[in-house]
Amino acid sequence: MKPQIRLKRSLSLPMMTLYGLGTTIGAGIYALVGEIVSFAGYYAPLSFLIASVLAGFTALSFAELSSRFPRAAGAALYVQKGFHSTTLSTVIGLLVVLAGLVSAAALINGFFAHMQQFIGSERLISIVLISLCLGALAAWGIAQSVIVASLITLIEISGLLWVIAVSHEALLTLPSRWPELVPSIDISSWHGIFFGGILAFYAFIGFEDMVDVAEEVKDVKRNLPLAIILTLIITMVLYVLLMLAAVLSIAPSDIAASDIPLAFIYESNSGKDATLIMIIGMFAVINGALIQMIMASRVLYGLSSRDQLPAILSKVHHKTRTPLAAILVTTLCVLVLALTGSLLTLAQATSLVMLTLFAIVNLSLWRVKKQDPRPVGTVLFPVWVPVVGFLASSAFVIVELINKLS
Repeated sequence: MKPQIRLKRSLSLPMMTLYGLGTTIGAGIYALVGEIVSFAGYYAPLSFLIASVLAGFTALSFAELSSRFPRAAGAALYVQKGFHSTTLSTVIGLLVVLAGLVSAAALINGFFAHMQQFIGSERLISIVLISLCLGALAAWGIAQSVIVASLITLIEISGLLWVIAVSHEALLTLPSRWPELVPSIDISSWHGIFFGGILAFYAFIGFEDMVDVAEEVKDVKRNLPLAIILTLIITMVLYVLLMLAAVLSIAPSDIAASDIPLAFIYESNSGKDATLIMIIGMFAVINGALIQMIMASRVLYGLSSRDQLPAILSKVHHKTRTPLAAILVTTLCVLVLALTGSLLTLAQATSLVMLTLFAIVNLSLWRVKKQDPRPVGTVLFPVWVPVVGFLASSAFVIVELINKLS
């Protein structure tokens, strides 16, 4: 009997960190800046700081769980270990896949919309070609896919750094202007900071995708948790710097009124055309689609490898060392969703799905820690970390439900 071909451990710590940054610093930040400033005004940097702390508890929970259980389809596995329910685990896994498919399809449509500003092309042909190219890249190999995603991530980060750099004169005024950025005890100020923080929270989502490639990471019990933590820290520093540069250089009302806030900030502070910033935004969109497709295929693979889905989805090609059947299913689903174009309701629902997932995963870690407090050779955090993560995620779920029902 032939030994089963497994996924190849190709991803180093730097590659995983860049992969994580690619999942986090995506198209969202290029669009969210204006909305967050419209709520929080000069306190937008504080909103991002609060959001990073709240997201950090769940990120640390994922980091510990990825060290305890370093296998694909992470969130589904964590729920299974915490609640001992294969059914709940499978449902969670499939919801993660659905969220990834919808997100990828929406991003492909977003990329096409941006592309139309520069070159005219027929929608059907363009979306088919984009989807198939991303699927082919995912099938080529995990190292090749992540190298491409990492290069695009570096381009995305360079765009943010460029916007920060042209705003350096405003940043130099921080020592004298910092009182403007500190709120009073007035409840009305904190109302805007809170809602800005809710939006900013979504700009930190992405670490949950990192755990799904656990079986392709070198020295996974060390490198994957460390990559999650590094991703969160780097993202927080970049976002807070970006928001400081924004509100110190331009009136928040003007930023909030712009449809393309980062391009507007760049043009206002440099006096130059922001076409290149918009092109970098396009790269962020397509990079997000690629990473979501990789993630969804690995969740299908992980569920299949644990006999929760048909066995064909866990077959690994002997040359590419990738799960081709899972990638094919992912690509076809994304293509169909992207072509239907009716993604708005599904896309709005995915945020609620992810927040619910975060709450359940935090609760799973709390239960796992009670069952096995100190396993040897794993990264461990205090028991209050998943408790705070559960409470924060649950609060966001309640706010989302109220918003959707009102």
